Amino acid sequence: MVRRVEITPEAERVVETLRAQHGPLMFHQSGGCCDGSAPMCYPRGEFRVGERDILLGEVAGSPFYIGAAQFEYWSHTQLIIDVVPGRGSGFSLEAPDGVRFLTRSRVFTDDEVAGLAPLPTPEATL
Repeated sequence: MVRRVEITPEAERVVETLRAQHGPLMFHQSGGCCDGSAPMCYPRGEFRVGERDILLGEVAGSPFYIGAAQFEYWSHTQLIIDVVPGRGSGFSLEAPDGVRFLTRSRVFTDDEVAGLAPLPTPEATL
């Protein structure tokens, strides 16, 4: 089964470090003017998920949400969460560590689109 969101091994290592420091985590991809392609990482429960946010799945054991408007743009792609050197948003947990999460994407094949799992319900991970 094809997953809508994946994570690179490098980004997963950063998530594990953050989890050890902050406890359970969550991600949100809003696409707002300041966020761009950077998903935000928060302690789970510190960010209020809106009724139009969509739970895409999990990365490194953490729920990953995306705003509905962003999902419309990226629904035909698999999101791949990566980490790169640099300073990201001050609100995301990795910011003080000199790295930032970055969302890359690749277009699903026709066969993959046919095999996509239904989106999970948000209540499953809150």
